[in-house]
Amino acid sequence: MSEHTHAESCGCCSMSRRCFLAASAGTLAAPWLAVASPRRGDQEDLGEYIDLAGFRPKPKVRITSVVVREKPPYWLGWPGTAYDVEGHREEYARAFSEAAKRVGVELRREVPPLENDDAVGTFVKKLNSEKPDALLVHVQHLYVWRRVDTLARAGVPTIIFAPIGMAFTPHVREISRRPGVHVISSLETGAVEQAFRLIRAKHQLEQTRLLVLAGDQRHETVLERLGTKIRYIPRSALHKLFERMPVTDEVREVAKKMGQGARKIVEPALDDLLNAGRSYITAKRLMRDESSNAITSDCLGMVSAKTVPTPPCMAAALFQNAGVTYGCEADLFAAISLMFVSYLFDRPGFQNDPVPETVRNLLIAAHCTCGTRLNGFDQPPEPYILRSHSESDLGVSMQVLWREGQPVTLVRFQNPNELILDTGTVVGNVSTPPAGGCRTSVEIAMDRVEDARDVLGFHQAVFYGDHRRDVEAFCQMYGVRVINSPEKAPRRANA
Repeated sequence: MSEHTHAESCGCCSMSRRCFLAASAGTLAAPWLAVASPRRGDQEDLGEYIDLAGFRPKPKVRITSVVVREKPPYWLGWPGTAYDVEGHREEYARAFSEAAKRVGVELRREVPPLENDDAVGTFVKKLNSEKPDALLVHVQHLYVWRRVDTLARAGVPTIIFAPIGMAFTPHVREISRRPGVHVISSLETGAVEQAFRLIRAKHQLEQTRLLVLAGDQRHETVLERLGTKIRYIPRSALHKLFERMPVTDEVREVAKKMGQGARKIVEPALDDLLNAGRSYITAKRLMRDESSNAITSDCLGMVSAKTVPTPPCMAAALFQNAGVTYGCEADLFAAISLMFVSYLFDRPGFQNDPVPETVRNLLIAAHCTCGTRLNGFDQPPEPYILRSHSESDLGVSMQVLWREGQPVTLVRFQNPNELILDTGTVVGNVSTPPAGGCRTSVEIAMDRVEDARDVLGFHQAVFYGDHRRDVEAFCQMYGVRVINSPEKAPRRANA
C-alpha cells in the first residue's frame, strides 16, 4: 500500500479527538453563541424530536409458499430413495419462516404439497384470486418442472427454490432467465432470504416519496416501473428552515456522539459540529412536513450561493446509517440508486464522483458524504475522521476508511428502466491532502473491466459485497435492463 493511503496518519490535524472531547465537555452543555436562535414569535416547536427510523417504508408484503413434488415415497429418480422428503420439507419451511421474519415480510404456507396436475390447476386459481405479492415454489423432485413452469406463468412474481438434486441444467436454463422469475438452485437458504428482500425492496420503492430540493418550483411526479413518488420543492425551503432551527439537546447529543466516535477531528470546530446537528434535525423536520421518506438537495448550489454555514454532509451520513436516503446535489437517479441499495441490501450506498487512477489502473470513488455502517445498519461502523467539506472548507464531512480487500458493487439507475452494474475490490483509501477532491476517496480495482477509464456512469452508488447476481435478479424480476462497463478497452487509433 502506498503512503498516500494511510488516511489515519494525516499530519494536518488541528484538533485530536481527545482534545475535542476535553474542549467540548462544558461547551456542548450550552448553545454555541455562533449558532442562530429561532426568531421571536415562532409558535411551532422546532425542537420536537422526530424518529429518523420512522421515515423508512415498512410495506406489508405477502408471499405464499408451496411445495411441488411427486407423491412420496420416491423410487429411483432424484432426489433419491435415501432422501428424507418430509424431514427436509419441514426443515426448509422453518428456514423460510425465520428468513421472512428477519426481512419483515408475511409468509403464508400452502399445505398440502402439490403432487399432481389437478392440484396445480386448483392452486393457480386460488393464486389468481388471492393475488399475493410473490410466490415461493419449493421443488422436491426432478420430474416436476412442467408443473413448476405452470406456476411461474400464473402472473405472480415467482421465486423457485430447487435444492441440489432437484434440477439439471436443462431444467433451469430457460426459466431461470425469464422475466418475473428468480431461480435458486442451491442448498443456500440465505439466497431465499435475499429473494424476500428483492420483493420487499420493490414495494418499498413504490411506497417512497423522494423529496427533491432544487430550483424554485413545486410539483410532483411518479417514476414509471419503480413507482416512486417524486416531490420537488424550492431549494430555499431547506435553508430558511435551517435559519430558524434552535440548538436542542438532540443537536448537542448528535455533535457529541460524532466527535466521540471519530478516530480524529481535523478541520471542524465546535460550532461546525453543532451546525451539522442542526442540519440533521432540519432535514428530518422538512421531510416530516412534506410526508416524505427520502431526500436529496441541491447542496452544492446552496454552498456556492453561501446560503448555509454548513453543507449537509454529516446529516446525510447519519441518514444513510439509519436506512433513510439523503442524496447529494439533487441528482434524482443517484438518490434512487441509494434507495435501491438501502432497501435491497440493508446497508448504505456511497454516492460518488468516479476518478481514474491511470498509473495503477484503479477507479477512485470520491465524495464528501458517506455512511459509516457499510457492513449493515445493525453492524458496527467503519473508522472515520471528521473533516470539512473539501470544496468549501466548511462544516463537517466524513472521511470513512473503507476496508482493504473488501469486494464492492457499483450500481447506477440511468432511468427507471436501465441500471449500470459493476463490481470490484477495495485496495486503499486516499487522503486529502496530498490529493485534492472529496474527503472519502476509495481506491477500487475493477472486475471484468480492462481499463478503469471505461467505467460507466457518474454518481454511482458503491456498497460492500459482490452482489452482481442479486442486482441482476431484481432487474430480471421487474424488467430493468442491466448494462455493464465494457470489459475490453476500445481500440484507439494510432496518433
